Amino acid sequence: MGVGAYRPARVVPNSEIVEQINSSDEWIRERSGIVSRHWAAPDESVIDMAEVAARQAMEHAGITPEQIGFVLMATVTHPYQTPAAAPELAARLGSTAPAMDISAACAGYCYGVAIGSDMVKGGSADHVLVIGVEKLSDFTDPYDRSTAFIFGDGAGACVIGPSDTPGIGPTIWGSEGTQRDTITQTQPWTQIRKSFRGRTMEEAAGGPPLEQAGEPEVGEAAHWPTLAMAGQAVFRWAVWGMAPVAQKAIDAAGITADDLDAFIPHQANIRIIDAMIKQLKLPADIPVARDIVTTANTSAASIPIATTRMLAEKEIPSGGLALQIGFGAGLVYAAQVIVLP
Repeated sequence: MGVGAYRPARVVPNSEIVEQINSSDEWIRERSGIVSRHWAAPDESVIDMAEVAARQAMEHAGITPEQIGFVLMATVTHPYQTPAAAPELAARLGSTAPAMDISAACAGYCYGVAIGSDMVKGGSADHVLVIGVEKLSDFTDPYDRSTAFIFGDGAGACVIGPSDTPGIGPTIWGSEGTQRDTITQTQPWTQIRKSFRGRTMEEAAGGPPLEQAGEPEVGEAAHWPTLAMAGQAVFRWAVWGMAPVAQKAIDAAGITADDLDAFIPHQANIRIIDAMIKQLKLPADIPVARDIVTTANTSAASIPIATTRMLAEKEIPSGGLALQIGFGAGLVYAAQVIVLP
């Protein structure tokens, strides 16, 4: 029924990234298509960003906080194990609706769309607010040559509500947990806990390596967890595994590629996007989201950010059909055809 998006004010060009990873702007562009990304301010949280996108989506949909029946927030960068971010967001919006976070990485938004659609169909909620939001700059190692240039921050949202005709096609989704190590957090939170043993948190945060602090059983200092990725493995999986998933979503919706008005894939890599276009044999003139050039990979936020921009710039038509697909850590994936608001 409506969409919204938020990009943080700070724009970070490749030139700010390259020195720490011994790279170049040209190398990053050729490898990923990324020219710049947005980073949130140090005191800007995923909830702050989600609120802006959510209010925009609600205004676009023409609904009030009292009409929200459920809040689903897809994120893997809320820095609290508990409570979830979604209930706080709901409270900021003036809603007491049930709310929960979804941890499905880059597929989180499409997971949320599927769950929200089923909630409305099943009668458990009239209107579901779905948000994809990430502050990946908090979990990116600036010295990791394989990931430092990939990620950005941002938020996107949509409102799902009742309709006389189907507006969301069947979701094709799944997981391949045997490949969980291809995209992963570098260490569990429990490993960090070991670094605090026998010291205050302040001492552990600024103190010497653990082997110097009398804790040889740990071996070395536990560092803040960041994201690690086996780039080539992920690239192959996305290029060869996701196009068939997207095709199944087209088939399940009862349409053909020629019926589509837009293709809005997760913004992971420009080469992945181009390869999927070829495999799906999409029409040459179909609008395709390539927001990765200026937003980088914003994980769960990438699809709604692109959708909002394309609609605002009239690159895609209101009421048209769009194929969207998300895929990422887990490994998890989800795709569906939607009617654009």
